[in-house]
Amino acid sequence: MSPIKINNMSVDLKKLQKEVMRNKLEKGFTTTDVALDFCRAHEELSEAFSKFNRGQSGVAEEFADVIIFILGISEKFGFDLEKELIRKIEINKKRKYRKEKSPDGKDVFIRIKTLEDP
Repeated sequence: MSPIKINNMSVDLKKLQKEVMRNKLEKGFTTTDVALDFCRAHEELSEAFSKFNRGQSGVAEEFADVIIFILGISEKFGFDLEKELIRKIEINKKRKYRKEKSPDGKDVFIRIKTLEDP
């Protein structure tokens, strides 16, 4: 699969996955404790939300930390995350939703299941 082009820059998630794993090995981080990596990704996402909620800077950096953990886990399992992202984006484009209101008046989108997308 060719790299994704963003603003004339190439993004190759497979290369990034390999770079994340290379860095983990070089620094001596675990590459076998997958549960810990899932927890750390969640921790970083929580930190991003906390900073966002407090109006603090650094939300994007926390997002980058989340992605780093996800890239590492993907490399560990041999996933082609770029391929999966593209596939999932195409699925989401075709999905149908209906909008309802939650008890507190916020919009809630509920996916409509179809034969093509059960």
